[in-house]
Amino acid sequence: MALRGYGIDGIIRAMNVSVSLFSGRIRPLPASGRPSGIYKQALTSTIAIDSNGFVGDEQADLRVHGGPEKAIHLYPAGHYAKLAAAFPECAAALVAGSMGENISTPALDEHQVRIGDVWRLGSARLQVCQPRNPCWKIDDKFCCDGMAAYIAEHRLTGWYWRVLTRGVAAPGDKLELETAAAAPTLAEAMDLAAAHRPSLAALQALADLPGLASQWRTKIINRLAWLKTHATDGST
Repeated sequence: MALRGYGIDGIIRAMNVSVSLFSGRIRPLPASGRPSGIYKQALTSTIAIDSNGFVGDEQADLRVHGGPEKAIHLYPAGHYAKLAAAFPECAAALVAGSMGENISTPALDEHQVRIGDVWRLGSARLQVCQPRNPCWKIDDKFCCDGMAAYIAEHRLTGWYWRVLTRGVAAPGDKLELETAAAAPTLAEAMDLAAAHRPSLAALQALADLPGLASQWRTKIINRLAWLKTHATDGST
């Protein structure tokens, strides 16, 4: 799979996007009792945003959640209908905020944002940097085996933002596109990263993107090294 010209043609670029905002505290999961920050409530007042995201929003396992390159999570609201169709027994619980996201909107998904895009939320500036990697806690929360794997397989992941400029946001604020990156969409990037035998040149170009999260870049570089060691005619 090769990534073609990056530009902004070919996808809809909404400039102002209505959103809902969520934050939450650590709570035990229903099946395992393990602590999790996946439980979020809709914000009703202004919240400060720093390099680690919404101030007061909690993550239980800081080894794999939170931090500057997983500061704020957006989950596309449109994905919930797809999940409800696949897991009807969980449909009533699949509502905005329930995937642990900080931002929800029906106006954006992985096909409408590009790696490195810079958006404003209130007075903060956010940059798209990597997809979410769904984990077992999703299955535990919804008491529904296989949901996390389904999300990963169908790339219904949403994405993380890094915070470029600290600020404040409030309910009613909109996401506003400030700088459109000359880069692949998040959907294109995920397809390439998951391809069985991707173009090495395209994969290297993905790894070289300045907006990419360092953790994802390391994974791509490691895969590149493996592919070069095990190269066939179809992988160049």
